[in-house]
Amino acid sequence: GVAGAGLMPADEAMAKHLRSREKPTFLVPNKTDGLDPDQAVVDFYSLGLGEIYPIAASHGRGVLSLLEHVLLPWMDDVAPQEEVDEDAEYWAQFEAEQNGEEAPEDDFDPQSLPIKLAIVGRPNVGKSTLTNRILGEERVVVYDMPGTTRDSIYIPMERDEREYVLIDTAGVRKRGKITDAVEKFSVIKTLQAIEDANVVLLVIDAREGISDQDLSLLGFILNSGRSLVIVVNKWDGLSQEVKEQVKETLDFRLGFIDFARVHFISALHGSGVGNLFESVREAYDSSTRRVSTAMLTRIMTMAVEDHQPPLVRGRRVKLKYAHAGGYNPPIVVIHGNQVKELPDSYKRYLMNYFRKSLEVMGTPIRIQFKEGENPYANKRNTLTPTQMRKRKRLMKHIKKSK
Repeated sequence: GVAGAGLMPADEAMAKHLRSREKPTFLVPNKTDGLDPDQAVVDFYSLGLGEIYPIAASHGRGVLSLLEHVLLPWMDDVAPQEEVDEDAEYWAQFEAEQNGEEAPEDDFDPQSLPIKLAIVGRPNVGKSTLTNRILGEERVVVYDMPGTTRDSIYIPMERDEREYVLIDTAGVRKRGKITDAVEKFSVIKTLQAIEDANVVLLVIDAREGISDQDLSLLGFILNSGRSLVIVVNKWDGLSQEVKEQVKETLDFRLGFIDFARVHFISALHGSGVGNLFESVREAYDSSTRRVSTAMLTRIMTMAVEDHQPPLVRGRRVKLKYAHAGGYNPPIVVIHGNQVKELPDSYKRYLMNYFRKSLEVMGTPIRIQFKEGENPYANKRNTLTPTQMRKRKRLMKHIKKSK
């Protein structure tokens, strides 16, 4: 509905129809800018559609909060992780090593595929300028519908003999038409681009610092597990003092993202743009690298030797083995006893240990813990005839000696 216009008969008719459908419904009064937020939406509660999410779409206010409530619960369904068979891979690897063989490689070769690269950021940070700079003058695409909610544009390109697909959310424009001021931020389009990408370039305006909207976007990227390169744009023309202040702010607000490279560039003048692709390739290679079960288990064992898991109710948590559970992001599955009892601090220790040992850069690592089962449970030990005769003789000997 439109908040400024109040509750209309058409709103009531639509609400009645939606209630009868018994499907999840979110009531979103728009155009709340300039209005008292509580007073603007009070009439809409009579529609009986539950929680209300007031927004000002033209200014982007309230939109990210709305999307977090509406879309995040479904993110795993939209882009489920690529799972691999768990125990089978471990025992196949183990048997191959026992026989002195290497584990068979699968047919997947990430280097043969183009890297899907999304450029995202809030309005006015220079996404269009950066996209045009990357593509070069001869490849500029005309797009005369800036800020619409249509799908992003997928642009094939090549750089340093490596193929890419650039996912453009802002709309590439001719030089005379680059007017970021009229760009409307489409959260839906940005979320789609993040999900479709292998690597995400998050563009931040150096002159405005880190905003809440930047952090919300960062949250979406981290939730998706995509590889990340942070790009601080409009770096040219800043005094050394201001540059130092910006770097301090970045360290303070983004210090927890210690796996991502940060680049300081000027998209308009091109300085620093060429170096981005080295970090993009590094992040992609880290997120798609195949690591053997033997290697992951060895790293896990070294981590445990360096720092033992804690005691739980007097018993030590035991980690048995580790194997790969998926890629982009890399997932390490650790099997053991009482693993669900591990404190978060030890889980973070393991994650950092794996990241440093594997020299992963530009991508987060996820660790999943699986409670191990006794492979001999409910199985009877069948003896050979020779073993049965030995057992009988032993039992007779024991009885005689009593």
